[in-house]
Amino acid sequence: MAKVIFNADDFGYSKAVNYGIVDSYRHGILTSTTLMANMPGIEHAVKLANENKGLGIGIHLTLTCGRPIKEKLSTIVDEQGNLKKRSFYLNDFNINLDELYEEWDAQIKKIKSLGIELTHIDSHHHAHTFGQNYKVAMELAKKYSLPLRNNIEVLKNQTEIKFTDGFIDDFDDIAFADENGKTEADVDKFLNDKYKQILKYDTVEVMCHPAYMDKEIMKGSSFNVQRIFEVDVLIKSKFAKKIQESNEILLINYKDI
Repeated sequence: MAKVIFNADDFGYSKAVNYGIVDSYRHGILTSTTLMANMPGIEHAVKLANENKGLGIGIHLTLTCGRPIKEKLSTIVDEQGNLKKRSFYLNDFNINLDELYEEWDAQIKKIKSLGIELTHIDSHHHAHTFGQNYKVAMELAKKYSLPLRNNIEVLKNQTEIKFTDGFIDDFDDIAFADENGKTEADVDKFLNDKYKQILKYDTVEVMCHPAYMDKEIMKGSSFNVQRIFEVDVLIKSKFAKKIQESNEILLINYKDI
């Protein structure tokens, strides 16, 4: 039987994001999410997490959004003290990995101090896959004995860190179906293909971004209104019902791997 984790990134980004994630868990097939320690919706997210104990909560290590937890940083912040944007990391870049370790470790410690029992580690914009950043993420995974998202090749060559067999990173494509002129039949085919893809693994994570809308997500992210469609897919679609009723697929979170 294939075991699947539907993980929502960006928990804590804003209240609307938080509500979309929790509804996708309460009423749909979402099983897991990852929390951003440095975003304005974190306290609201923690409150919702405490009300929904079955939802797996990992950390969404943040390097490209908002302000850092630590002070007196130099190589990962801009002149205003904000974390540098993703564009900085798209070409050759040079940062102090010790400084990155301090910031990401501080983010983990902040979430743990709020009473959250973390289930795993991933990162916003896949920042732990940029350059040598994976080394920091792997060290933190070992330090805290946490699984790490399986989207770095080097992870497969070690035995000290847990990870799923597979990682499906294109589920967000469904959110652009209307914009790309896709028909209902196209959407059904895409989701049926995802179902078949899940069956290829013993354990697999499906990354998704369900959310509702508020000013924070509308102003802060170019991927915004499309997220509402993912909420519907995770709750109301034939795909969600098929997953829930399947005798071939078991819904889990990272505590179960």
